[in-house]
Amino acid sequence: MLNVPPQAFPAPSSQQRVAAGGRAKVPLKPGRSLMDWIRLTKSGRDLTGLKGRLIEVTEDELAKHNKKEDCWICIRGFVYNVTPYMEYHPGGEDELMKAAGADGTDLFDQVHRWVNYESMLKECLVGRMAVKPIAAPKGISSTLSEEKKQLNGMLPEKKVLGASAKDLTPSYDWFQTDSLITTVIYTKQKDMNAELVIVDCQDKRLRGEIIVDDHSYLVEVDLDHAVQEDMAVNIAEKVGKVEIILKKKDNIHWKMLGQALESHNTFIKCTERGLFYRKCKLVSKMEVTHDTKLLCLMLPRSTHLCVPIGQHVYLKQTIAGTEVVKPYTPVLPFLPLDFKEPSRHDGAHIYLMIKIYSCGLFTQALDHLQIGDYISVSNPEGNFKKSQVQTSEDLFLLAAGTGFTPMVKLLNFALTEVGCLRTAVPELEVATAGRVMTFRRGHKFNRFSGTARKKLYWVSGKKI
Repeated sequence: MLNVPPQAFPAPSSQQRVAAGGRAKVPLKPGRSLMDWIRLTKSGRDLTGLKGRLIEVTEDELAKHNKKEDCWICIRGFVYNVTPYMEYHPGGEDELMKAAGADGTDLFDQVHRWVNYESMLKECLVGRMAVKPIAAPKGISSTLSEEKKQLNGMLPEKKVLGASAKDLTPSYDWFQTDSLITTVIYTKQKDMNAELVIVDCQDKRLRGEIIVDDHSYLVEVDLDHAVQEDMAVNIAEKVGKVEIILKKKDNIHWKMLGQALESHNTFIKCTERGLFYRKCKLVSKMEVTHDTKLLCLMLPRSTHLCVPIGQHVYLKQTIAGTEVVKPYTPVLPFLPLDFKEPSRHDGAHIYLMIKIYSCGLFTQALDHLQIGDYISVSNPEGNFKKSQVQTSEDLFLLAAGTGFTPMVKLLNFALTEVGCLRTAVPELEVATAGRVMTFRRGHKFNRFSGTARKKLYWVSGKKI
């Protein structure tokens, strides 16, 4: 038996309870689901109150619209009349009111940066924020550079890197042979690995992203000529050099790598980069329980992507003309008890265990995907670092239902890579609703009965 304290969970003063109280979903009135909102936006009703006009909004004008019955919010320099959306917001009206009549960009990014607000609120668009003029000091020319202009959240304020920071900024170069194009990124990092390198080559567009702590370096160009689908990514971990090798479609001499895109050769914070999606093919769908499916998605041949432990991806679907996005954490391919087909644990596939809700708009659409269909999958996101558990002697994980999925890779990592846990725990018992399973270092779940170890616990299920 697991010794679980009898008091309420979470504890009354815990941050988990505080956070849940601040961001929990609220019960919506009948007829206020996501599908109902999509229908309303397609109805032709004037949701802005401006009869189709777009206007330039000053800060003073925005501040006037700060009531539930008249609420405007600015996100990244665009102003939306969210008054009609109030009753449809899963987080409740009070959450929206925190940004009423003001710039809500930071608040939006803190809560759900991944939500495609442009699609969800496109019928509520009022217009752009007016550029705020900056008075020039006396004796200085009034002509200001573009870097000095602030567009009220539309563009992040650029910061000038100091000499030491510039020395640490990655750089790139390229060269060619008769048949190959090689792009080399010098990361200037000595601990570079496959999880920190994301490469996509789609329709002659090359995109290579390097993650350096909380920053992102990007190489993004429209290639000068066509290339084949086959791509190789070589990483010299000790020297921090990344090679992206493409095969020419025609053995001709390239005069240039390609046309640089807007974000090419930039080094900015990851939170400012924005999500990038690629189309992934559904290659298998397995029933785990009556309402839970294990989906296997295959990455494009010209994509290099490894989802780090503790991070998630976003799936994007267009439902009734509106883009809808949801986060999911990949699991290991051998998670199901009765998994029989050969494991595609090769880095080219992503496995997602998803509960299908009878009234869930997004999960129902996922369940209706057929083998061979495509769905958009984002770059990984998340703040978890392996170092947080590498020196741990005790690890206690608690999850309910499919909340189990974020910890699967963490468990495998803890039992195979963390020395103090690996030597102390030959196997891990997993208590779920109605049964107990063991997670062995042999990468397999097995049913068995007994008591849980005292060193490393996993508790899953709505009742404990």
